Amino acid sequence: MKIAVLKEQAAGENRVAATPETVKKFIALGAEMAVEAGAGVAASFADADYAAAGATVGPRADTLNGAEIILAVVGPDPATIGGAAPGAWLAASLNPFGAGENGGRARVDAYATAGIEALAMEFMPRITRAQSMDILSSQSNLAGYKSVLDAAAEYGRAFPMMMTAAGTVSAARVFVMGVGVAGLQAIATARRLGAQVSATDVRSATREQILSLGAKPIFVENVAGIEGEGAGGYAGEMSPEYQAAQAELVSGHIARQDIVITTALIPGRPAPRLISAEQVASMRPGSVIVDLAVEAGGNVEGSVAGEVVSVNGVKIVGHRNVAGRLAADASALFSRNLFNFLSAFWDKETGKPVLDEEIGDAIRLTKGGAVVNARLLS
Repeated sequence: MKIAVLKEQAAGENRVAATPETVKKFIALGAEMAVEAGAGVAASFADADYAAAGATVGPRADTLNGAEIILAVVGPDPATIGGAAPGAWLAASLNPFGAGENGGRARVDAYATAGIEALAMEFMPRITRAQSMDILSSQSNLAGYKSVLDAAAEYGRAFPMMMTAAGTVSAARVFVMGVGVAGLQAIATARRLGAQVSATDVRSATREQILSLGAKPIFVENVAGIEGEGAGGYAGEMSPEYQAAQAELVSGHIARQDIVITTALIPGRPAPRLISAEQVASMRPGSVIVDLAVEAGGNVEGSVAGEVVSVNGVKIVGHRNVAGRLAADASALFSRNLFNFLSAFWDKETGKPVLDEEIGDAIRLTKGGAVVNARLLS
């Protein structure tokens, strides 16, 4: 079983899908590892480190030649992965609902035409036994942490309260909207930096999580739609009554905040709009908003993917690929997700992984030259 690890070609992508640590683990399973030269350099993993771990390091064509499994962070252009074995698996973040050059249905169709069995790691079901395989959770953890650092970098004041001989510096007020994995890490990081933190979510179960991290929960009371629980533990859509009540509550709260971090995403759909232009205008000059959903359409009116824009003195931060800006740690976690996934299904007798229906059917997009995933066919 030859496993190929590709160098990422997407603009600004510094992560790598396998580290020397996971290369050693795959070899221990009996796999032959081939790594494209330079694949890990941007994430601080040298070619020599892969070679020392037992991998063959070489050009892309040699790496792909006869490979039965291809590992990548972002789904590669189908035209660049020729030479792999017929029916080779591609395990990566494939973004089938996205648009642009790094995702979308057209790219999925191209994988099918090329005979690739495309496995979308972001479709991993949120079940107990798949937690260690969940790339969304591992990368969102780092994105939540980095979002607070990005806010601190743009914010012109200190986070903690400081009592000095020259006077007292007030603590920054941070409001986190969306308390999933990224939101929880943002709360914890802002608290560690000494900010006064509040948070909100459409799922009532998150109230206790917010309190457990020492933050103040901000929730609409006695309005239908508070549960907001979607499939697989993700947030779902709110009732119109709840949306109106939340908008009123949040408007008053946002106006008093120094920093707002938004993290709300709904799989397969545009990001919900959480902050309007009027709410942005209500914030004081010098305030900062970080929109972690900017690449999915944005939670914030006026946010721009890949840019930091200023609206009446309020900075709206829209960095792309936030987890990827912590490339070494993000790669370490992503690669462990991939190893945990493949090793869990590794059949010692055949020397290759064999997927079960529950996880296989959830993440498999293409097989036998056709698109087979129910989420793409419905």
